[in-house]
Amino acid sequence: MLHAMSTSIPPTWMVLIGIVSVQAGAGIAKNLFGVLPPSAVVWIRLLTSAIVLVAIARPVLRGRSRADWLTAAGFGLTLATMNWAIYESFARIPLGIAVTIEFLGPLSVAIAGSRRKVDLLWVALAAGGVVLLGRGGGDVTFAGVAFALLAGVAWAGYILLSAATGQRFSGTSGLAIASVVGVLLMTPAGVYQGGEALLDPRLLLIGLAVGVLSSVVPYTLEMQALRRMPPRVFGILMSLEPAAAAMVGMLLLSEFLSVPQWIAIGCVVAASVGATRSARPGPDAPAEGRAPDPGPGGPRDGT
Repeated sequence: MLHAMSTSIPPTWMVLIGIVSVQAGAGIAKNLFGVLPPSAVVWIRLLTSAIVLVAIARPVLRGRSRADWLTAAGFGLTLATMNWAIYESFARIPLGIAVTIEFLGPLSVAIAGSRRKVDLLWVALAAGGVVLLGRGGGDVTFAGVAFALLAGVAWAGYILLSAATGQRFSGTSGLAIASVVGVLLMTPAGVYQGGEALLDPRLLLIGLAVGVLSSVVPYTLEMQALRRMPPRVFGILMSLEPAAAAMVGMLLLSEFLSVPQWIAIGCVVAASVGATRSARPGPDAPAEGRAPDPGPGGPRDGT
């Protein structure tokens, strides 16, 4: 079904649908936190993603070097950390604020090492957005911000290790292996904290829906979109994710942000769009097994 959709829907709409799907999954996940702790929801989400990716990629395990396995393991560690940290942040602060702060991670990767003066403008704009978030009032806690920053750091590591993994594994096999590693890392905390609630079929179904909405649908659509649109256009569209998170938070969770907080989100979105537009153009076609650089934000199996 997803494959049929990906051939009939324009690539721009595929990216936008993927963004909404990710944030809708996050909103549903946050509604679960009253009966399932974040670690348990993350575990179900990663388990769903790992099963689907392994079934699709069917990774070849023989003949791998120690460096291959260490790279994939590191990739899985960043994947698990990114998901766990952002869900812990969701449990403490509004969705839109958490995703905006997390987005500083991929934005930093996009700007890091640049010698262009214009990128200083995007850094200043993003920094101004963060200051406004802190002064915007509302339910913003130190712990929530700290978890969102940790998720951003993990997202930055995820992007860097994604490129390294893509050089060592073909197709999506590296991501499939990393997803299995992430599940294994989250199993002790997820199963222990979830406890008997994990035996509730209704909760499991909702958790599986979170996994499909947050990982399977967006990953499929984003990878298809990247085959049909320039990576820079993809990066610009992905820059809308913080605003989408704020909208979903308002519609699904009644998280109404203040005017300064909306302005702050706009600053980070504008900085991401600017950094993507001013980035040096990459190759039109990726090398075997390696995705093109899409700019800040994706594709990802995170938020």
